Order: sequence, then C-alpha cells, then structure tokens
Amino acid sequence: MGSMSDEVVPGGGGVGRRGLLCGGAIVGVAVLAGCGGGDGEKSAADLKGKEVAKVADVPVGGGKINGAEKVVVTQPTQGSFKAFTAVCTHQGCTVGSVSGGLIKCPCHGSEFKIADGSVRRGPADRALTEYPVQVKDGAIVVT
Repeated sequence: MGSMSDEVVPGGGGVGRRGLLCGGAIVGVAVLAGCGGGDGEKSAADLKGKEVAKVADVPVGGGKINGAEKVVVTQPTQGSFKAFTAVCTHQGCTVGSVSGGLIKCPCHGSEFKIADGSVRRGPADRALTEYPVQVKDGAIVVT
C-alpha cells in the first residue's frame, strides 16, 4: 500500500487510486504534492531581481534547489550558471536532487540535463523552463 498505483479501488466506481488521490471527480483541486496544479512554476517576471542561490553553494557539475522560489540553479561548467523551474513538467512535483549532471524528480523518475533543462529520461516530455540569470556580488540573480 506504500506506493501509488493505478489499481482500481473497491467501491471507487472504476476510478484508480491515483485518480482518487489527485482529486478524481473534483475538477481544479489538487492538494497533494505530485498531483500537479498546486503551486506551479513561477514566471521570470515574478522572479526578476531575486537572488536564487549563492555562487559558493552551487557545485560545478551539480546544482542547488531553492524550494522557497521553486528554482533549481546549476553550474554545468566552471563559472556558467543556469536556473530552471524546480517544478517537474510531468505532473508538477518539485524536483528533489541534482547529481551526476542531472536534475532528478523523485515522484516518477524524470531526469533533466543541468546544462539546458532538457529531458534525459521521462515520463516528462518537456524541458524545464529556464530563467535568465547573472552573477552579482557572489549571488545568482534572475534578470
């Protein structure tokens, strides 16, 4: 019972467990993480001027997730910083880690490349939205 599956729940009228947990018949309401539609990605305009990470906190070949702003900042090569939404394009989960050159979503295993946010492994089929950034006084700021 620990994992979500699409098996039919007894008495559920043919609706799978995921459908019930994610709101099934209640349109427009998604209150559980991983069901999408909750706190989605922010626009570049919403983030403009905000510091999303410190340079010292973003390792070369890796990254750092800023959960408060729902942004993941990466440093694919020395001195080159990128920022992407931390909201997975599959079902809206927040990505959970950055390692091995990949941004990884814990919900369904999607992986995205740290250099450009493109999908390395699905089920996601769209790249993460990229935000323009620059380094200012040791901080990475959305421009």
